[in-house]
Amino acid sequence: MITFEGVTLSYEGQAPIVSGLSLEVCEGEWLLLAGPTGSGKSTLLKAVNGLMPRLTGGTLEGRVSVNGRSTAEHGPEAFADLVGYVGQDPTSSFVAERVEDELAYVMENLAFSPATMRRRVEEVLDLLDLHRLRHRPLATLSLGERQRVAIGAALTAAPEVLVLDEPTSALDPLAAEEVLAAISRLVHDLGITVLVAEHRLERALPFADRVAVLDPRTASLCVDLTPEARLGEELEPPLAELGRRLRWPRVPLTVREGRRASVEARASLEGVQPRERGHLPGAVVASLDGVHLSYGEQQALSGVDLELWSGEVVAIMGRNGAGKSSALAVLSGLRQPVAGSALVLGVDPVAMAATERIASVGLVPQNHRALLYASSVAEECATADAEHGLEPGATAAVLERLLPGVEQERHPLDLSEGQRLVLALAVVLAPRPKLVLLDEPTRGLDYEAKRHLAEVLGELRSGGSSVLLATHDVELVAQIADRTVVLAEGEVVAVGDSREVLAQSPASTTQVGRVFYPAPWLTVDEVVEALEAQQR
Repeated sequence: MITFEGVTLSYEGQAPIVSGLSLEVCEGEWLLLAGPTGSGKSTLLKAVNGLMPRLTGGTLEGRVSVNGRSTAEHGPEAFADLVGYVGQDPTSSFVAERVEDELAYVMENLAFSPATMRRRVEEVLDLLDLHRLRHRPLATLSLGERQRVAIGAALTAAPEVLVLDEPTSALDPLAAEEVLAAISRLVHDLGITVLVAEHRLERALPFADRVAVLDPRTASLCVDLTPEARLGEELEPPLAELGRRLRWPRVPLTVREGRRASVEARASLEGVQPRERGHLPGAVVASLDGVHLSYGEQQALSGVDLELWSGEVVAIMGRNGAGKSSALAVLSGLRQPVAGSALVLGVDPVAMAATERIASVGLVPQNHRALLYASSVAEECATADAEHGLEPGATAAVLERLLPGVEQERHPLDLSEGQRLVLALAVVLAPRPKLVLLDEPTRGLDYEAKRHLAEVLGELRSGGSSVLLATHDVELVAQIADRTVVLAEGEVVAVGDSREVLAQSPASTTQVGRVFYPAPWLTVDEVVEALEAQQR
């Protein structure tokens, strides 16, 4: 169905992304594309329907074809009926104002009959649980909700091939499983061919027929016959890491397989409790007191109370549209609550002078591109150093810690989505602000980059900063968050120690947490350390 013949992809002045690639993705196959952050996965996906090089620039040598239709002979518009494509930024493809209109747009361009359009819109609304959003303006949706709408818009035209770039990066765990399961049904029931790039391999691996790993060091694509192959530590999901470190004979891909393989380990840890972290928070840095916030008729926050203390990391979790980003917007001074109050260092953040807010509050929003405006990575880092009175090279040093090897001469807009996010994180984290607000800070990051981020956040905590994460990444929460707040429909429904909150919810906990449930083990490190301690 998708054929790459001797394909080399490159941009001027950069090493090739792939060199001499020959690959056949068969009809009705699900191919999972993995690779480190910035390795070129998005570029390879864009080559499927001719977006690369026709719209992105660069050079494509060799031949790419879909069902015999060559990208050299046809532009991206000629693939609209054949290939459904959803990029990392779901909002970049939106053209309508309302959800229902966006779902119908591609079909209108392809001259579908009104009856067919109506039927398919209804089917997709049900398939992706979008029916309650059908009349909502796209501008009022959360990023995760927009991501589901973008996938739905690609599906309404009934393409033969579906190309998805990080389709679950902004989805809560249950929504991600529902979307992947829905796509899997299309593969098995209708024979759709699916090519997916994904960093959260713990979600996607169970669905894939094959895994292709993009290696930037050799500009090669290594295609494994099954998803069980060793992926390397930077790409290894938690269950696979646990299996490797405990020397299990077979790598588990699902929680069911993990529970079967862990019978002995679970028996050994019966009655044993994980080691406490010894969290000792300090003074109150910021607070929300009975905060209400709305966007028109849409209620975003309803009576939210929250205190953030120095020397702690707090996670806000909840399904898409629960109000997580809205809470960060109020604390950063970007939104004025309609009722209740917010304080940062004893001051209303809306009333803060710009210089005081920049010095005290570090915000990385979902649209992290808004923080980047220089013409190169080096200039971006140097500007941040100068604006915050840092030693020259301080921001670049944080960037190198988070993601080694980002080229300093590159324009920020030429970076991958994950690289841009890491650059924005470095700009905000280097000054070590007293209050750090991060909205989905692991989108587009591989496992190694996430470990580096957790280390940097741990150092900020030790230095007295208060860190608030709005995230769906339960693995990061288990690794670094001291407390977790769960929102639903704009209200706080749970708050407490992160281990207690995550362990009480088997559907929304970590992979390790599901395997060892109901025991409160959440991470690979703590399980391995506890088992090793028993053997000493």
